[in-house]
Amino acid sequence: MKTTTRVAVIGGGVVGASVLYHLTKLGWSDVVLLERSELTSGSTWHAAGGFHTLNGDTNMAALQGYTINLYKELEEITGMSCGLHHVGGVTLADNQDRFDMLVAERAKHRFMGLETEIVGPEEIAKIAPVTNLDGIIGGLYDPLDGHLDPSGTTHAYARAAKMGGATIETHTMVTETNQRPDGTWDVITDKGTIHAEHVVNAGGLWAREVAAMAGVYLPLHPMEHQYIVTEEVPLIREMMQDGREHPHVMDPSGESYLRQEGMGLCIGFYEQTCRPWAVGGTLWSFGQDLLADDFDKIEDSINFAYRRFPDLERAGVKNVIHGPFTFAPDGNPLVGPVPGLRNYWSACGVMAGFSQGGGVGLTLAQWMIEGEPERDVFAMDVARFGKWISPGYTLPKVIENYQKRFSVSYPNEELPAARPHQTTPMYDIFTKMGAVWGQQFGLEVPNYFAQGDEPTYETPSFRRSNAFDATGREVRAVRTGVGINEVQNFGKYLVKGPNARNWLDRIMAGRVPLQGRLSLTPMLSPKGRLIGDFTLSCLGDELFQLTASYGAQDYHGRWFAQNLDEGVTVENISDRRTGFQIAGPKARELLQACTLSDVGAIKFLDVAQMCVGMTNCLVQRVSYTGDLGYEIYCDAMAQRQLWRTLWEAGQPYGITPFGMRAMMSLRLDKFFGAWLLEFGPDYTTAETGLDRFISFKKNADFIGRAAAEAERAIGTARKLVAFEVDALDADVQGYEPIWQAGNVIGFCTSGGYSHYAQKSVAQGFVPTCQAAEGLMVEIEILGQRRPARLVTTPLFDADGARMRG
Repeated sequence: MKTTTRVAVIGGGVVGASVLYHLTKLGWSDVVLLERSELTSGSTWHAAGGFHTLNGDTNMAALQGYTINLYKELEEITGMSCGLHHVGGVTLADNQDRFDMLVAERAKHRFMGLETEIVGPEEIAKIAPVTNLDGIIGGLYDPLDGHLDPSGTTHAYARAAKMGGATIETHTMVTETNQRPDGTWDVITDKGTIHAEHVVNAGGLWAREVAAMAGVYLPLHPMEHQYIVTEEVPLIREMMQDGREHPHVMDPSGESYLRQEGMGLCIGFYEQTCRPWAVGGTLWSFGQDLLADDFDKIEDSINFAYRRFPDLERAGVKNVIHGPFTFAPDGNPLVGPVPGLRNYWSACGVMAGFSQGGGVGLTLAQWMIEGEPERDVFAMDVARFGKWISPGYTLPKVIENYQKRFSVSYPNEELPAARPHQTTPMYDIFTKMGAVWGQQFGLEVPNYFAQGDEPTYETPSFRRSNAFDATGREVRAVRTGVGINEVQNFGKYLVKGPNARNWLDRIMAGRVPLQGRLSLTPMLSPKGRLIGDFTLSCLGDELFQLTASYGAQDYHGRWFAQNLDEGVTVENISDRRTGFQIAGPKARELLQACTLSDVGAIKFLDVAQMCVGMTNCLVQRVSYTGDLGYEIYCDAMAQRQLWRTLWEAGQPYGITPFGMRAMMSLRLDKFFGAWLLEFGPDYTTAETGLDRFISFKKNADFIGRAAAEAERAIGTARKLVAFEVDALDADVQGYEPIWQAGNVIGFCTSGGYSHYAQKSVAQGFVPTCQAAEGLMVEIEILGQRRPARLVTTPLFDADGARMRG
């Protein structure tokens, strides 16, 4: 066995084999895979082997499309068969909400280049004749859907990797992973020690245990999953005699997926009476094993399936496959560099391994070799969960995700499991005031405040929800008086040290302000992509505060750590420094009523230390609402006292609490972008307009400078713009196609209703050559193309007089 290697991949399932292959494909041949048993041991060998492109996240869907198209390439490279059956698949809708979801997904697929289509019952009867269409109103057909041979595919990955120079060691048990001071790893096995520059955890069912060897917790949990293979079905035999194979059928109402298997049918369930497996940890002795049959837990699912697919009831059971698969709390994989460790990478939680495994392997290989993946993969980035997560949180969320695997996913839905988890000192006060809660990064955040007969539960919907009126009330309160909400859900960092300013000049593309001032600055990857959108405040000669998205704490913290210089410390104070923002035309009067300091002397983008009531605070003159506003920060222990001061002093001014629903409406009035909507690694500063915050004049070679300057010189093919939309009862959510003259010319990033302007607003990308005031387009919302007009003048405070005055 080798004693040194560039990369040691731990785990020989389809994901580990894919990572190994993609590392060799991108140029690293000195790589080794370590498998404690045989390849495919664990979950891979007993998988149903289905693959599909449908995914609510467009980048995940694109990676799934890559995975599916990769299989023919693997067959050509290796001469091995993956057992491909490209039979297509249809997802059924038996109510309007399910149909709305499928129509919305089809719209996204238009600009992704995926050739899916909406089909009616008559077409479904021809496509999938095994289906009883009672109650079915339509479906989404995807010609790329199909299934394969799990073992053959995994071994094809492995052979392709070995052809590229990789080594595979089976029956090699990893017992320890120990990091050396230089960041490399000693991977200790029962056959000796391998010194590796990088370690990849592709441990599958054992990923938790492998992670524990490195002293980290990965939020994963295995669930029992069962599918059934029937004896021969006459209808299937007839189709085979005609040279046809039955396509996949996904029936969300029945929580099932069905496909042909030989002359019979294979059907699997995501049942409500699901069961977690190996709660105390996965035994190392488990391998190519199955769990005992358990028909009791799927009894209701089977009865429903008999009604949807009557041929099932007449067919005998040939095989029952009951085995564990591993899930993350939101069902997406955990991929990328693990925060807090050097050269340690995750490729875990890939429950849909044959839909996503190729994309996961490509993404990780690009990340390791090229420094960043080619697209925004935050939906599966291991850093999307923070240090707050625990096994006690993971288990109920995994169960919830399993149960909702085939449920309608609404854009405004708030899932209840494992909540509340993290709360601020304001939680009980806000609850008594009618707060209707959402969550971000484990933190409870008010979405809106119900008053009078306003709903205390926001009904999930693709259309304007029952929170519409309450949101409008809060927006009007901000625009006409003064509103207040928490600033807890900002990520906040203290940057200190004698080299702090120089480091910030290097890691941030924008200007580093003088003491008492703040600036807005993008943070770029080496390729010039947006990886951060920050407020940078100078508190002293060697002291700065950074503010950004709360949900990106580990994502940003990992980047800071990877690029830290001597003489600089970065401290995450997101949960120690909290407070409120106040916004509206009466915000200045309110703040002045609470302090002896001269509030009028605080100019736009100023930062000042002041005592507000009894509380020492950091006050910043800036507001995401686009109105006159202040961010008021204090120690978390003083937050309730600060609240009492502001709330009592605000009564004469009609102070009103507002939540995130109102905030997202208010920001649309000014066409402000939002992180991971308008701003993210899929986009550049020039495309989004954030290049106006880059300091090209500063004497610093900031990360991404060369790429940003090159783009500045040649321009961009697309540009972020805003539209007023002639919408009906539904607004843009994101990724809707933008049509002109029968062609898709762009896509939306986000949208909503401006309660101030009483207009539906959307933001999105169109070709730069067409990005001019008055451009008329159509935006497809829930299957309807709605007229829209490009606008360049903000709907509120167009000249910035109120925000800056």
